[in-house]
Amino acid sequence: MSQGTRQETTPQTLPPAGAPAPERTDTPDRRRLGPTLGMLVLPMYVALGAPSVALPAIGRALAVPFGATAWILAAWSLTSALAMPVAGRLLIRWSPFQILVAGVVTLAAGSALAGAGPALSAVITGRLIGGAGAGATVIAVFAAATALPGRQRIRVLGIIAAASATASGCGTLIGGAVTAWLGWRAVLAIPVLALPLLLAALPSRRTLTHSASASGERNGPPERLDIAGAAVLSVLAGSLITLLQAHSVGLPAPPTLAVAAAGALATGGLWWRVRSTPNGFVPRRVIASRGFLTAGLTGGTVFAGYYGVLFRAPSLIEQATGGGPLQAGALLAPAAACSLLAGRLVDTLTDRFTGWQMSAGLPALTVIGVLMVAASTAPAPIVLGTALTVCGFAGAQAVLMSLAPDLVAPDDRHTAQGLLNFMNVLGGGIGPAAVAGLSGILPAPATLAVLAALPLLGLLLSLTRRPTADRRPEPGATRGNPR
Repeated sequence: MSQGTRQETTPQTLPPAGAPAPERTDTPDRRRLGPTLGMLVLPMYVALGAPSVALPAIGRALAVPFGATAWILAAWSLTSALAMPVAGRLLIRWSPFQILVAGVVTLAAGSALAGAGPALSAVITGRLIGGAGAGATVIAVFAAATALPGRQRIRVLGIIAAASATASGCGTLIGGAVTAWLGWRAVLAIPVLALPLLLAALPSRRTLTHSASASGERNGPPERLDIAGAAVLSVLAGSLITLLQAHSVGLPAPPTLAVAAAGALATGGLWWRVRSTPNGFVPRRVIASRGFLTAGLTGGTVFAGYYGVLFRAPSLIEQATGGGPLQAGALLAPAAACSLLAGRLVDTLTDRFTGWQMSAGLPALTVIGVLMVAASTAPAPIVLGTALTVCGFAGAQAVLMSLAPDLVAPDDRHTAQGLLNFMNVLGGGIGPAAVAGLSGILPAPATLAVLAALPLLGLLLSLTRRPTADRRPEPGATRGNPR
């Protein structure tokens, strides 16, 4: 046994006969894992930022109101959010690599359909399918990252967060260029590029395959997937997004009331399911874990602020400059670079502040950024405000996802990860849906000012509802130790 794995009190202790030797944490596979996982999320997050610049062109081409195009962003966020807890539960049966392959294939197929759709309904259908694939892929990526120990986990999560925020922010530039040169259909088809990037994950296949067994997941027979629990959660999330956008898409009163009734029934059904089914789709022991709901709601409000700004900022810049999507994308590109700084800062600040202390700063940055965009009529402050929301978004992924494994028992890690991602990404769907839904009622600055109330709520939650045990992680701490 190597010196680094010896116990201080029993330096000659050998593993029991037949037991596998301890696995090194600094193998070449694991050193490659961060860049590999970061590269895999690039097309998915470009698919979030790029269409935001193309929305005016899509609205004109398909002859639909601009507010209705918000469904192109919200549909992706909705099914991404719903697919995450499903993928988290499937990780009990399948390896992260199997989830990754299924997710990428679904992502590519849906994006191809969205790019070829002749009408808004077909485009939205493709985005719904692609979003589901993106959600599964994200869960596979985070499952591999959170299986790593201590500081290695936060470092890899920082790489993933920086890559995702850079891609979603640079998506405005990419979307503007592709819209100007190839058309908006090519923008919606960009995630198809995830298929060749999947080949880059093959050298890390062993690490991706075995990370679930190394992370302490239950080894007993797999539980049945709670279809009823998944269904009521899906109806609840879908009805919420639909109601927020009912006005922007001109949904008549009877369907709106039907959607509201379905949402109310789903809320009651979810409450009953959580209480009556301990190992259901939303396990009560997970959501009752101290700090779990606080982390999820805080992340959801940060995502809502970021995606709400991402939806509105390109059109505001076009109005301010009189330019087109390419110019708007180019002006917003510097904001994306801030995600690299955010990833670096998270890794550095981990030695000085606890995860919960850092989590309070993320919604604060987002509130300031949203209000700055709301109050601005010139491009420079719009870009600066967007940059602040980018930092909040990137930090939330690294900080909150690093906290997640320590909030629940080891057996529930993947389930908690899926539900936490669900709340985060659902917030990402609520942001543009709320801005679009209010756009026909209030002027653009006022809609963003209302949006700022969400990350403000996240700030209050992170300050008042976080666990009292709030210690910094040790550099060599392993997953499962309290923070």
